[in-house]
Amino acid sequence: MHPGRRLFIQGILAAAALAALPRVLLAMAWPEKAFGSKAASEAMSELFGTDQTTPSDAITLGVPEIAENGAVVPISVETTLQGVQSVSIVVEKNPRPLVVSFELSPVTQPDVACRIKMAETSQVMAVVKTENGLFSAAKKVKVTIGGCG
Repeated sequence: MHPGRRLFIQGILAAAALAALPRVLLAMAWPEKAFGSKAASEAMSELFGTDQTTPSDAITLGVPEIAENGAVVPISVETTLQGVQSVSIVVEKNPRPLVVSFELSPVTQPDVACRIKMAETSQVMAVVKTENGLFSAAKKVKVTIGGCG
């Protein structure tokens, strides 16, 4: 059998095995209570076991001061902290404040970017979990209606 064909067949078998896993197993690590929380402090306590963070200048939070469209707010988080395990975004006045949480491997560059939804003008906080604790950076973002200020 040709080596390329063998690799192709092995890939198909691996994909079929993954597809056969029950959804429950795949979703076990998903912190449902944290993402379902209606208060920022509650979401952080569910996700991290505490809502206390240490402000850090080693975290760069890239988010506009004014978001013309709250449905699509670009955000980026970079850090020079060592031993980063996760990067999470919390929007204080959102109906569900925990917007996203990225779990990172030790060899991953702690630099994430995405677009988030914001219901209204609010404090946006990046929370970086390291082996030494929780660190944060925050900025207030003004959400305008229809981009008219």
